[in-house]
Amino acid sequence: MQKVLIKHLLKEDTFLGKTLTVTGWIRSLREQKHLCFLQINDGSYFDSLQIVADDTLPGYHDLLPKLITGAAIEVEGVLVKSSGKQQPVEMRPTTIALIGASSEEYPLQKKRHSFEYLRTIAHLRPRTNTQGACLRIRSLLSYAVHTFFQEKEFVHIHTPILTALDCEGAGDLFQVQKNGKHFFGAPAYLNVSGQLEAEICALALSNVYTFGPTFRAENSHTSRHLSEFWMIEPEMAFCDLAQDMDIAEEFIKYVTNYVLDKGERDLAFFDTFIEKGLLEKLGRLTSKSFARMSYTEAIAALQKAKKAFVFSPDWGCDLQSEHERYLAEEFCEKPVFIHDYPKEIKAFYMKDGSDGKTVKAMDLLVPGIGELIGGSQREDRLDLLEEKMRNKGLNPAEYWWYIDLRKYGSCPHSGFGVGFERLIQMITGLENIRDVIPFPRYPGHAEF
Repeated sequence: MQKVLIKHLLKEDTFLGKTLTVTGWIRSLREQKHLCFLQINDGSYFDSLQIVADDTLPGYHDLLPKLITGAAIEVEGVLVKSSGKQQPVEMRPTTIALIGASSEEYPLQKKRHSFEYLRTIAHLRPRTNTQGACLRIRSLLSYAVHTFFQEKEFVHIHTPILTALDCEGAGDLFQVQKNGKHFFGAPAYLNVSGQLEAEICALALSNVYTFGPTFRAENSHTSRHLSEFWMIEPEMAFCDLAQDMDIAEEFIKYVTNYVLDKGERDLAFFDTFIEKGLLEKLGRLTSKSFARMSYTEAIAALQKAKKAFVFSPDWGCDLQSEHERYLAEEFCEKPVFIHDYPKEIKAFYMKDGSDGKTVKAMDLLVPGIGELIGGSQREDRLDLLEEKMRNKGLNPAEYWWYIDLRKYGSCPHSGFGVGFERLIQMITGLENIRDVIPFPRYPGHAEF
């Protein structure tokens, strides 16, 4: 018997009148005198399939008490047009088999649960409408990421998860040991970024990207931070900062359009229940050019704003979330690249500007999110790179291989990093970053 995913039954009309098999979990059951209505979902689509069973079904009365929310079942039957208005088709079963029983204590009953509660049952929350839709969007976005870069002939590389160096120089790393000893003969850490290794490959293959997990040991409990998250990091040889921003804008528009095209049903749910006007917002994002302004221009705009900020926007300060949100949401009213930041607040690998005060760095700020992308043109001059390392308190000898890249065939090159979970937040409208990753890791929480 042909087994079919529920999404195909609900989206295609080629299965009407055919005898088919479906499997899934019961979302709800409604009983009448001689029949019952089951809603089952297999996770392939937002909507569930209605099963209409009557008391002529073999074993109906013995089976009915076991058909409760959460139970796994297999149904064989004929797909017919529905007489109701809420679904296009329904199945009239010839057999229903109980595969996995549930119980009345099943936590996900019909009432709505808070996101905070659902995080305590992360092993079950993928069965909810919100998390199921989010996971399907996450899958679509992941595919779109690879499709974009592969179509542009980037080479996908795998950078190490274990490292001996701090890419950002911030010191917030998880140290890895075995029995209290350095397994690799020296301190090793979980990587905060694959950028430095991606630069190695870019200076051989021209255009590369990496997409994998990264780790930060910040003791942060905000709705914007995770201890384990995923990063998309392209690196491009023979590429300056302006071209870097061009690629970043093209990338964001491409993956957004991809999900708008492929994930329409899940996005409709988010538009209705999570963020009103989400679809319209995403449509505007893909149809208009992103704004660009220098850090100096951004500070001037913040200082002229008729708004009281908690942190004073002075030249030389790092932009805070409130500054980023104002610039994207109120001043520009669309995504905006802020570029040419003060060198003192940026990492050692960013190329110095001609003014001696700034570096060729950029951040993409997005309404509702704040910073989504961070990138820069990398410092390709040997003497200046070593000087910048020393000024940041780093030992150039520990980065000997990185310095070698500037000795042998150095060239202008640039790259950026995209926080994948923040990208999912932008697409779905979900406010807490812990709700866009299946198993969130943050201080004090690593159970699931």
